[in-house]
Amino acid sequence: MTDTNAAPRRPISRRPISAYLVIVIALGTIGFLYAAVAPSGRAATSSSQEDLVVKGNQLFLQGCSSCHGLQGQGSEVAPSLIGVGAAAVDFQVGTGRMPLAERGAQPLEKTPRYTQADIDAMAAFVQSLGGGPLVPRPEEYAASGTTPEDLAEGGELFRTNCASCHNFVGKGGALTHGKYAPDLTDTTPKHVYEAMSTGPANMPIFGERTLNDEEKQRIIKYLVHIRNMPDPGGNSLGRIGPVSEGLVGWLVGIGLLVVATVWIGARP
Repeated sequence: MTDTNAAPRRPISRRPISAYLVIVIALGTIGFLYAAVAPSGRAATSSSQEDLVVKGNQLFLQGCSSCHGLQGQGSEVAPSLIGVGAAAVDFQVGTGRMPLAERGAQPLEKTPRYTQADIDAMAAFVQSLGGGPLVPRPEEYAASGTTPEDLAEGGELFRTNCASCHNFVGKGGALTHGKYAPDLTDTTPKHVYEAMSTGPANMPIFGERTLNDEEKQRIIKYLVHIRNMPDPGGNSLGRIGPVSEGLVGWLVGIGLLVVATVWIGARP
């Protein structure tokens, strides 16, 4: 039977569901708008890079523009820096070769005039002028995990591509017109890598078609290894080969023999 006295059922209200739906849509819209307007990490990085370029431009105008031009276009006394890249600046300024102590002379390695932060700023400015090789990351030049195979191939690559100027153990040597290849004994792995990538002074550029990154790393490992090698025979004589050894042999060895012969002949 149907209970005629029972209260009629109320229809289910849809207002709470609609309210929840409106709230969800509103929150989603707010989140979307915030993501679109809020500054991203990339924008912050771009802004930081722009600040670095501005600082580098100021330093460049103060210390480099008198020779290289206001925009790095070069002049009669200095080459253009457009396209040389940040690595070239990091090498030249980081080793103290630039600024030059005397115009026209071969750049000499000396104590850097700028801090690394200033060098990074100038490198960023020069990079902005026209690209070029970037400053290498530590994993590109760090001589870690050296194996006998690395040393063997690195030594062969160094003797083939570098020893004609730098000597077979990196001690440097004379070049034409009074110039010379510098000693690599104290050169850091980063600067060795940058020199191979940018070709400073009379040095050729060893691009990817000549020496790839792995081959450059092996050359660096070889240099680091030989500079730490002991000299079981005594004085290394600079490790510059048979010239120094022959000179010592003639002046010291034969010289002592002549003195001994004269002394013996002079005895009554």
